[in-house]
Amino acid sequence: MSDKLLLTTDMVASNDILNPFIHHLELTTTYDKIRTAVFTIIILPIRLAIISGVLILAWILACIGLYGLTEEDLTKKPITGWRRLVRKWICILGRSAYTAGGMHIEVKGRQVPRAEAPILVIAPHSTFLDAVIVYVTGFPSIIVRRESGMNPWFGKILNFTQPIYVGRDDPDSRQKTIQDIIDRTTSKEDWAQVLIFPEGTCTNRSCLITFKPGAFYPGVPVQPVLIRYPNKLDTVTWTWDGPGALKLLWLTLTRAHSKCEIEFLPVYTPNEEEKKDPKLFAHNVRNVMAKALGIPTSDYTYEDCRLVKKAKELQLFQNSQLIHTQKLRIRLGITRRKVELQYLTANQNIFKPDQRQFLNKQQFVEFLGIHDHGDHELEELFQIYSIHENGDTFIDLQKYLLAVLLIEKSTSRNDMVHLAFGWLSNSVDKKWFQYIMSLVHGMSYDHAETIFNEITLKEKSTIKYDEYLTHTRMYPETIEDNNNQSTVYIHKKDN
Repeated sequence: MSDKLLLTTDMVASNDILNPFIHHLELTTTYDKIRTAVFTIIILPIRLAIISGVLILAWILACIGLYGLTEEDLTKKPITGWRRLVRKWICILGRSAYTAGGMHIEVKGRQVPRAEAPILVIAPHSTFLDAVIVYVTGFPSIIVRRESGMNPWFGKILNFTQPIYVGRDDPDSRQKTIQDIIDRTTSKEDWAQVLIFPEGTCTNRSCLITFKPGAFYPGVPVQPVLIRYPNKLDTVTWTWDGPGALKLLWLTLTRAHSKCEIEFLPVYTPNEEEKKDPKLFAHNVRNVMAKALGIPTSDYTYEDCRLVKKAKELQLFQNSQLIHTQKLRIRLGITRRKVELQYLTANQNIFKPDQRQFLNKQQFVEFLGIHDHGDHELEELFQIYSIHENGDTFIDLQKYLLAVLLIEKSTSRNDMVHLAFGWLSNSVDKKWFQYIMSLVHGMSYDHAETIFNEITLKEKSTIKYDEYLTHTRMYPETIEDNNNQSTVYIHKKDN
């Protein structure tokens, strides 16, 4: 079952069921409030003390297990001998910490050995408490940020799983991570299984969002694993629009008990077509897991979540040109490499009149540093900023770069206008003003021209930011209620 939803900023506030990234949690009954207060005073301190003691013991064991090992040792060969016994004891302690917190863990199905499925695919991912799966599955290798591994406390336990490290600041990190997963899962050595949450972010479990293909590039059998929290009051779900981690932990630890169900599904072995197409492999595994969970699938990604948050922050609707541009850049993987921002850093004078550049499609592809395979997203991005002259089509690089700059570096609509004026030497002519207003406020060019003429009194060819700001403060209605208009695309070359 596929449920392709349109996530818009107004849904964030008004239609929660359509948004997998939102979770509301409040104690509504007097009984719940009184019980939580009593448990906070009496039970919570005891549970925290026991959990802390168990985790400290697990940390000590991890330090012992890591003694004498370098990072290279951890990434090049699997641990053996007595260290594996230490790993089993850490798993016992980890599960004990959850039990001490009132969490009852029920396991269904059977976990197969690495020889049958080198990769464990876990979904849905909805909370930091999902870490319990690491202890239930015998301490498999996980994917972690290198910064997390450097943490002096939890970093020790993380490192003892022999994780695959991801470098946040490394532009080639994605490719390296994929290669590391392939090397680890196809190795003849006796590595632990690799555990991956393919959704890449937490949702409210209302659907399964797009699975990232990283777990499916090796083309090896995977075992899907489901996590459920069938509790009357959901105190575990941790999404970007919802209660914070501390509140969730407090409310979970002050419940009499909570339940977590972990179900191992049969191994999914890819066919030849799926081995060649990781996205198809991921899509089909997601369908199997969604069917077992009885929930729909949705084509959301973590990047969509961030995009919606950005749209809300900038008060932009989903049909705005800036949001549409960002969505296409995300799909093409451009945002991770920050190609345009690096170019702007090296070319501070790019917005001067004599620096104007027009690129054909091939030149635009080379500028972005991507391979042109006829991608629909690439063609659409090119057409948004295209101009036509003498039968040929070009992209106005200045206008494209300004749009990228506004969506990447601004925190509000006023900030976008200020930023645009600043990069244009704080003085813009009518054509630039029309373009800025269309991007930021969804304003028609005719309306923008009217405002420009009102500010200049038709006596000047340019305006400064202070003049624009003074005018909008005096007449705020001139820029309001324009952002619901259709996307404005530029199709003619300005002289």
